[in-house]
Amino acid sequence: MKRLFSILTILAIMAVGNTTLNAANSSEIFTEVAVNFVQDDAAAADAEESQGFHQELKKRFIEGGPGFMGIVLLCLILGLAIAFERIIYLNLATTNSKKLAQNVEDAMKSGGVEAAKEVCRNTSGPVASIYYQGLDRMHEGVEASEKAVVAYGGVQMGQLEKNVSWVSLFIAVAPMLGFMGTVIGMIQAFDKIEAAGDMQPSLVAGGIKVALLTTVFGLIVAIILQVFYNYIIAKIDSIVNDMEDASITLIDILVAHKNK
Repeated sequence: MKRLFSILTILAIMAVGNTTLNAANSSEIFTEVAVNFVQDDAAAADAEESQGFHQELKKRFIEGGPGFMGIVLLCLILGLAIAFERIIYLNLATTNSKKLAQNVEDAMKSGGVEAAKEVCRNTSGPVASIYYQGLDRMHEGVEASEKAVVAYGGVQMGQLEKNVSWVSLFIAVAPMLGFMGTVIGMIQAFDKIEAAGDMQPSLVAGGIKVALLTTVFGLIVAIILQVFYNYIIAKIDSIVNDMEDASITLIDILVAHKNK
């Protein structure tokens, strides 16, 4: 009898152990499923939010009218293309003018004008080009070199400002197109009121929405391009000031070389 009781006790303990183990495993499985569900739900929410933004932007663009909105978008694309091209060109045109002046002066002392011209040939940028033109006229005198530096400085300034006026044009045109869309939308709204013979909000809501959308997109394009335009203008001013200072340094180097 005692033996039977012991066997039953052992079986009961094993059953309780298995139940506890299964409960623990079930708890772990439930926790893992819950975590995966939360992660999947968050990822789905992010994807839906991203897709919703693009869909909303596309919807507003179409509601604003493909005609005017397409022209405003074209202004943005062309303006950004020109702005990026100018930014790359201006960054490549930036040189260390003080180092260049020191190298030219050292070359003048060691090898004369030809050695200094060789230094300018091997250096990129408008400052090096101005230096080369001034050194190339050195045989005609310092005054001729100074005139060449001034004249070629104007040419280089024109190269720096090339196509920048187009960016300012797009900045002005984009909001004007938006305002034109506003006027057209209001005209459409009043046409609907006149045709219906009644002042109902549903009649004018579509025209007013088109008017506001074209204005908003036009202003957004103008703001974006204005930021790039201001950066380009500031970069050009910095390079021009550097060119003027380098030109004065070159004339001083030429005068000192002539006096020797």
